[in-house]
Amino acid sequence: MPAWLSQLWFDDQAQDVAEYAIMLTIAIVLVVGTVRLLGARATNVFSSVGSAIQ
Repeated sequence: MPAWLSQLWFDDQAQDVAEYAIMLTIAIVLVVGTVRLLGARATNVFSSVGSAIQ
């Protein structure tokens, strides 16, 4: 195994970066899902209010 690959494999800092990347990905997925859900509901509410006003 090349020395650089061995060093990367056993480096704790690389594991930390990977863990933060996974947590960031999960957070982004949750935020995007929430925004899409709330966006769809907000559109329905504004449509209902607009129809009621007319």
